[in-house]
Amino acid sequence: MGARLYCGNKKRGLGSGAGELHLKGIDRSLYTLYVKLLRLLAFPLFALALAAQMRSRIATGLETIKAGDLKADLTFLASDALEGRLSLDRGSEVAIQWIAAEFSKAGLKPLAGDSFLQPVPLVDYRTDRELTSLVLRRGGKEETFRAPEATGNFPNDGAVTGQVVFAGYGITAPELQYDDYAGIDVRGKIVLVFNHEPQEDDARSIFNGKGNTRYANARAKMMNAQRHGAVALLVGPDPNHPRGMVRGPLTQQPGQPPRPPRPTQAIADEASIPVFNVNAKIEEELLGVTGKKPADVQTSIDSTLKPASAALAGVDADLHIVNSLRKRATSYNVVGMVEGSDTRLAGETILFSGHYDHDGLAGQGGVYHGADDNGSGTVGVVELARAFAKNPVKPRRSLVFAVFAAEERGLLGSYYYVAHPLRPLATTRAVINFDMIGRNETPSTQTNGLIDISPDTSNEMNLIGTKYCPDYRKVVERANNMVELKLNYKWDDDTVLNVLFRSDQYPFLLHDIPAMWWFTGFHPDYHQTTDTADRINYTKMEKILKLAFIAGFDFAESDAPPRFVATGQPK
Repeated sequence: MGARLYCGNKKRGLGSGAGELHLKGIDRSLYTLYVKLLRLLAFPLFALALAAQMRSRIATGLETIKAGDLKADLTFLASDALEGRLSLDRGSEVAIQWIAAEFSKAGLKPLAGDSFLQPVPLVDYRTDRELTSLVLRRGGKEETFRAPEATGNFPNDGAVTGQVVFAGYGITAPELQYDDYAGIDVRGKIVLVFNHEPQEDDARSIFNGKGNTRYANARAKMMNAQRHGAVALLVGPDPNHPRGMVRGPLTQQPGQPPRPPRPTQAIADEASIPVFNVNAKIEEELLGVTGKKPADVQTSIDSTLKPASAALAGVDADLHIVNSLRKRATSYNVVGMVEGSDTRLAGETILFSGHYDHDGLAGQGGVYHGADDNGSGTVGVVELARAFAKNPVKPRRSLVFAVFAAEERGLLGSYYYVAHPLRPLATTRAVINFDMIGRNETPSTQTNGLIDISPDTSNEMNLIGTKYCPDYRKVVERANNMVELKLNYKWDDDTVLNVLFRSDQYPFLLHDIPAMWWFTGFHPDYHQTTDTADRINYTKMEKILKLAFIAGFDFAESDAPPRFVATGQPK
C-alpha cells in the first residue's frame, strides 16, 4: 500500500483492536520522515496518531466485510432455487440479475454502456463421436480413427485437410529463447504437438522448474498454431511423462445421483481451429516416418531445448467434425466499477473477479449447489464491491469487479472479456481472482496423493501464479500482517493438476497481466451435490476478503504497481 502504517494486534489478527505497530512495507521516504519527526518531537503518540490516520483510510470498508453477510448471500446463491447455475440455464440467469442488482445497490458504475451486463455470445454443441473422425494417409495407406483414439470438439461442422507437420511442444516463448516453430512453415498445415512442455520434471528448467508455465495449456497451443497459420492441431501425449503422475478422476461419490451429460460450449464466432487429441499409437505412427520414436524425440528436445520440428513427409490428414446439436445463445459477464480518486491514475485498473456458473441439476432431483465452486468467489466479489463503495476514501486507481460467465465450460467469460475488454486491457495492473475460497483443503480424488496437504488447513489459502509476479506476492504478504492467514504457494510447482490454467486469472496471464488465483483447495465435495453452503468456513472467507481489500487498496494506491515477469523465473 505504498506509504502505509497499520495498527493492529499481530497475535490476534485483524479486527482485534489497536495493538502493536506494524512497519512493514513503509515507503523509505515516509519512514525517514517518520523517524526524524520522532527524534525531533520525542513524542511516541505522534507515531500512534499517524498509524491510526493511515489505518482509518480503510477502516470503514474493512468493517463492512462480515461472515454473516457472506453466509446470507451464499445460502441464497447455492440454494436449490438456483438449480446449480448451469451456464445458459434459468439458475445462472437468476445469479446474473442478483449480482447486477447488488452492484447497482452498492452504487457501482456500469461499464457496458448503462448496464452491468456484458453480453457473451455462446454456442451450445454436442459432437457426434461416431461421425467425427481423423483420417490419416501415409505411404499409400489410409486409416480412419474415431473416439477414443482420436477425439475432437469444435462448434462448427466441416472438414479440414492438410499436410501434417510436427512442431515439438507447440510453444513459442521469446522470453525463454524457445520456439518450436522456428524454421518451419505451417501455413495451411495440420500441426502435431506433444502435450505439456519441456523439462517438466526438472527443477532447474527454464520452464518454471517443476511448475507449469502459461504455455503448457492446449488452448494456448491452439492459439499459437493458429497465429502461425495452421488449420488444425493434433495433441499427443508426451511419451516420457512419469507414470502415475496424472490427475485423479472426477468420480461420482457414493450415494450421489448420476452425472448427466452436458453439451460443450464455446464462444460464438471466435476465431479458432479444430483440436483433436490423439493417443500414443497414432502419435507413434505419425512420427515413425522420421525414423524416430516419440520418446527419443522428446528426450532430444528436453536435453537440448532445441526444436525437433519437421514436416512429416508423405503424411496428410483429414479432420471431419460433425455435431448432433448446435444452438446459439447469450450469457453475460457482470461488471461494475468504483472510480479511482486520482485523475492521473483513474484510467488504470485493479480487477477483482470470480465466476458464477456451476454444473446445474444432477439426476434424480439432485442439485450441484456449487457453494464453494464458485458461489464463494461470487459473493466475495460482491462483498468487496460493497466494501470499496462504502469506504469514504477511494484509492487512486479504479477498481473493476467482474463476475464471469461459463467458467466451468472453459473460462469462456474471461476469455471473451480479455478479447473485448470494457476498459483498455493494457491499463489492468493486477487481477485478484477468487475461485473456491470457502473450504478447508482435504484429500480428494482430484489430488489423489499428488500434492502435499497440511493436516490443518482451516486458516490456509493458496496463491497461484506468483512466479509471474514476485511484487504481487510481496504486497499480499505485507497486507497479511494484518490478517494472519497461512499463505501457501505449493500449486506454483504443479504440473499434474494444471491448476494454473483452471480459473479465470489465466486469460489475463496470457496478456502479461499480474493475475493470481486465490484458492482454498480441493475437497471431496468438489463438483458434487454436497458442495453446500452449510459446509463453508465463513470465518476464513471473511479473512481472505479482508486480505484482498487491503492488498487491492495497495495495488490501486501504489506509485509502483506490481511488475509482470514474463519468464516466470524471478531473480
